[in-house]
Amino acid sequence: MQHAIRLLSQCGEPVRMEDPEECVVVIRAELRLQALDFWLRNPDYLAGELLTKVEGGDLPKHYLRVVEHLLDSPEPDLHWYPMPRWHHGAYEAIDDAFSVLSAYELALVRRLGGLRKTARSQFFLTEAGRAAAAELASEPVLSWYTEQVKLVAVVAGDDNGSKLKKRQYQPPLFRGELVDRG
Repeated sequence: MQHAIRLLSQCGEPVRMEDPEECVVVIRAELRLQALDFWLRNPDYLAGELLTKVEGGDLPKHYLRVVEHLLDSPEPDLHWYPMPRWHHGAYEAIDDAFSVLSAYELALVRRLGGLRKTARSQFFLTEAGRAAAAELASEPVLSWYTEQVKLVAVVAGDDNGSKLKKRQYQPPLFRGELVDRG
């Protein structure tokens, strides 16, 4: 739940006129939200993507210090909450988390499509959710996640979920150096 609020607040796009009135930002596809959550919960893969972007000239070289910090600091071990990569991308059911967020009017989900098949799920953050995200960011122990989400936003850019998942399945430059945590 906390991940969803943070990801929406930092990685969401502004709402449109036709979106729910009480909402301030949105992630318009579950695939994108799942990809963002994977990087948040797996700092070694986030470090790999940052390194790839530095080596490709998409990010300045000072991000190498960030990569080193992600891999060497004790924080990823303390905060590591794995999200496994499956055959078709990292996935974790998010309906339970969003039902709680909806109950507290922090976020809501709108499904587009028919009764038998959802064409797309959209995830909205309300003004109350934005305030909750700011409160979480002010907590010293929990602020680690806020900083990680900022890096996830840098890595993801405006790419859609399909592009993000494809990037997650490309081998990182330092694949042989990844630590087996399982």
